[in-house]
Amino acid sequence: MILKALCAASATAALLLALPAHAAELTIGFSQIGSESGWRAAETSVSKQEATKRKVNLKIADAQQKQENQIKAIRSFIAQNVDAIFLAPVVSTGWDSVLKEAKEAKIPVVLLDRDIDPSGKELYLTAVTSDSVHEGEVAGDWLAKTVGAKACNIVELQGTVGASVAANRKKGFDTAIAKHANLKVVRSQTGDFTRAKGKEVMESFIKAEGGGKSICAVYAHNDDMMVGAIQAMKEAGLKPGKEILTVSIDAVPDIFKAMVAGEANATVELTPNMAGPALDAIAAFKDKGTVPPKWIQTESKLYTATDDPQKIYDSKKGLGY
Repeated sequence: MILKALCAASATAALLLALPAHAAELTIGFSQIGSESGWRAAETSVSKQEATKRKVNLKIADAQQKQENQIKAIRSFIAQNVDAIFLAPVVSTGWDSVLKEAKEAKIPVVLLDRDIDPSGKELYLTAVTSDSVHEGEVAGDWLAKTVGAKACNIVELQGTVGASVAANRKKGFDTAIAKHANLKVVRSQTGDFTRAKGKEVMESFIKAEGGGKSICAVYAHNDDMMVGAIQAMKEAGLKPGKEILTVSIDAVPDIFKAMVAGEANATVELTPNMAGPALDAIAAFKDKGTVPPKWIQTESKLYTATDDPQKIYDSKKGLGY
């Protein structure tokens, strides 16, 4: 019996040693921006779920919206000799030095959700992102179609200054409305992708625009800023979703609650599952040397109040938003 047990144990050990390395054995460091929005919290939650499904050891470092914290985290991951690094860059510039260090250590880097300056494209393996210019265009096209020929003054809540996604969502929206002379952005200011700042900036817009009576629509680079803006409008005695149209991006659960209440009109979805495609790409790269395309694009979709917002809210509320 003892001899049989020893033989079985030896055979098992030999089999395990013979197995190729795969995703189940990977340790990946993830430098996450922080939790500035519901979408960001969901991205972190879904990333953990995707890593667990693949038995990947995912180490998440919360940068609290500071690039210097992300650079420290990446250097820590390099020192730990992780198998790969995921980076959701808070801004698009200033990454060359630390990403060169990762490349010299032969640790592949995958960007999630946001891109970096084109000069650094040789320093990362792939970027898993949406087409954020397209997101802005979808938002602008929806507004133009909804407004029709009516003159419409728009106020814009921009994302974090220097973030590629903020610049791109602005670019796409501006391109879309430039085709319509009746649409005009009269005020534009950063709300840092947060509800509190979105509310604060919207309050200043309302004061500057005659108590909000001259505002036709609000465009926000994310839903969290819009939720804050909706609160500001309500406190000013305005009726968001009715007197003032709203369109934003991310499709977080709370924007669907606002739609159910008739206080929001449209959102463009940004899936929080960037890690799934990234983990698949890293597994293929590590196992077979398969080099992924430089850009892995995720799907974007427009939702309006006609799309059963209660049902969508129910389907999203457990994702960690």
